[in-house]
Amino acid sequence: MPATVIVGAQWGDEGKGKIVDLLARDSDLVCRYNGGPNAGHTIVADGETYKLKHIPSGILQGKECVIGAGCVVDPPVLIEELDGLASRGIETGLVRLSGNAHLVMPWHLAIDRASERRLGKLAIGTTKRGIGPCYADKAMRLGIRVQDILDPKILRQKIEVALTEKNLWLERVYGERPIELEGLVEQYEGYATRLRPMIADTSLLVDGALREGRRILFDGAHGTLLDLDHGTYPFVTSSPTVAAGAGVGIGIGPSRIDSVIGVAKSYVTRVGQGPFPSEIEGPDQERLRELGGEYGTVTGRERRCGWLDLVALRYAVRVNGIDRLALTKLDVLSHFSALPVCVRYRTRDRSETHDFPAHQSDFHAAKPVYEVLEGWNEPLDGCSSVAGLPDAARAYVEFVESELDVEVTLVGTGAERSSVLTRA
Repeated sequence: MPATVIVGAQWGDEGKGKIVDLLARDSDLVCRYNGGPNAGHTIVADGETYKLKHIPSGILQGKECVIGAGCVVDPPVLIEELDGLASRGIETGLVRLSGNAHLVMPWHLAIDRASERRLGKLAIGTTKRGIGPCYADKAMRLGIRVQDILDPKILRQKIEVALTEKNLWLERVYGERPIELEGLVEQYEGYATRLRPMIADTSLLVDGALREGRRILFDGAHGTLLDLDHGTYPFVTSSPTVAAGAGVGIGIGPSRIDSVIGVAKSYVTRVGQGPFPSEIEGPDQERLRELGGEYGTVTGRERRCGWLDLVALRYAVRVNGIDRLALTKLDVLSHFSALPVCVRYRTRDRSETHDFPAHQSDFHAAKPVYEVLEGWNEPLDGCSSVAGLPDAARAYVEFVESELDVEVTLVGTGAERSSVLTRA
């Protein structure tokens, strides 16, 4: 398909980077449409591990990569990422950065960290990378955009205006030291020198590519249940993570998108606070975490682990318009003899539902109703296609398909980029 969105169908960390890396081989352009350096992709290629924060996974396939207007960018983090890739022989001259993307500034990091400390037990569990405060400033029209660093006069004016307010918050609300203006403008002018060749009208670029019939992947950060509007608010991120966000974050109309591929783990993980109906109780959670290496790409934080939740996944299919599904990390489940799968929620009135609750209080009180599937207790690394999976593993995939009415076209069976099975 000419334009395909890759979207996380759970709480993020589903393995989207690996799927984007795989599909990028047959694509011309890979576009990141939301989020910032609070979300990362881990790719294992030819024994080498790459941890990406800002740059789409297509960079490892030598593809032109776009960081869209819907993203927020931390310049020193982006520059460090570019330098790290270049030092490993990866061509970074194909990265294009939207001038409309907003910048994560030092006060955003300071406020994010101070806010989480002040909330105490009510903390959301952010990555403390300044993402929420940056998006908040964007909505308040106080944000500083990538294009602003290209004009020293505009940059100084905008930093002065922002600091007047932000230092009041830091000092009077959070009891933190103010951020000094002097040196800050010069620092960001230095970043401009490095980033200037990358800055482009990325909306125009992508539109032109679509008109030429080029194949484009839209690479979403986070996952559906972290969407600002449709996720498990307030335990969400600060940008649109659903597939519809691709058009907004890049600057194209919704009619230009041809296909949506959802990516889901064969189980579920979640980072930070918030309700999690299928979270595993007891030692199997730690066992699953260790087997799956469930630690954050950016932060290293432990991920909470749960059995596959088909109620939430069905919701993700609905709000994204998912027409195909990639199911990752099926190999991790090879170590369990029985596999509970959440097929319904039991609500507060003890009724059962297949549908995701519309109200926060109902979701917080939801209890999982499981159907237990047979495990397979054998490795999957010798399989060459979905048809060649052990009977119980193939039955697991087919059960997901039948419950969601969506075909599983890709199945991940290991960390390497080559460890992905197709239907062929």
